[in-house]
Amino acid sequence: MQRVTSSVMNAVDYDPAARRLRIRFNHGGWYTYRNVPEKVAAGLLAAPSHGRYFHAHIRDHYAFDREAA
Repeated sequence: MQRVTSSVMNAVDYDPAARRLRIRFNHGGWYTYRNVPEKVAAGLLAAPSHGRYFHAHIRDHYAFDREAA
């Protein structure tokens, strides 16, 4: 897990073998996005704005599950 500074999210975890991207949003929920290429996950971590990158490249592009709190 890597902590990030963002108005949208505060932690990101990526499993390259499973191609699963987990994001913890500031509202407290964890979401797991499936079949995310490593390049996309790396782009999220490297982006100057994690929120903008998420909205442009991840949200509405990959199936996800919300983890129960």
